[in-house]
Amino acid sequence: MSFPAVLKPVDSSGQFGVFRVSALDEVHARLPETLAVSPSGDAILEEFVEGTEMNGIVVMRDGEAVLVTLCDRLHPPGRSFGVSWIHLFPATVEGEHLELARRVAVDAAHALGLKDGIAFPQLIATADGGVVVVECAARIGGMMAELVRHASGVDLLEIQLRIALGEDVPDDLVRARFTRPVAVRFLTAEPGPLPAGRVTRVGSLEPVLAAPGVLDAALYPVAGDVIRPVMVISDRRGYVIATGKTRAEALERAETAAGLVEIEVEPA
Repeated sequence: MSFPAVLKPVDSSGQFGVFRVSALDEVHARLPETLAVSPSGDAILEEFVEGTEMNGIVVMRDGEAVLVTLCDRLHPPGRSFGVSWIHLFPATVEGEHLELARRVAVDAAHALGLKDGIAFPQLIATADGGVVVVECAARIGGMMAELVRHASGVDLLEIQLRIALGEDVPDDLVRARFTRPVAVRFLTAEPGPLPAGRVTRVGSLEPVLAAPGVLDAALYPVAGDVIRPVMVISDRRGYVIATGKTRAEALERAETAAGLVEIEVEPA
């Protein structure tokens, strides 16, 4: 096994117990914490791959796959490297690299053995033109239903409900009605626009929702809650969704609107 590597539980979620490790002694040091959040008590050590991370959404109907979207999955630096804090559509990879990513996303959904449902493959596009699979689950990823709806007009919740009820999913439900750049910016602290501490006051979201390009926004904390520096998925305490003429403009608008959030805290 070469280093750096990624240590994580085989059957947990939310990035709990996930660590980037640089040596075998670090694996031994982190292993108890990883095993503590694994229901089966097992862990896995994976190769760390540099590249552009992506989220895919694949709809499976009677064993046939339709790739709905591929978007970039950005994460903060440091300890929280596994936590996505920005989803950005469309993906930045292009040309043959994008076509390979599309094929790998569909192949990952087929590898699950999923006949009817929604698959959520997470990929990494490497600098040498390759694409690797990080993981693939039979679910809609966090805030992916919102991103897909705003970016393409496809309603994943309706699709999943129809599948669960045994109803047909016609082609027009999985076909994009439009395509536009969309950025989902999760609200986090350190790094991020939110202050860390015990919440004493939460301001109005109206300035955020009224900001240019903003499509939706939410803020979860209430007075008494503790906001801590981002380490796991549950440290995401809200979101801003914005659009623009380009990916860069959509992200800039989401970042600007996120800076308008008003929260006051005291030391926790």
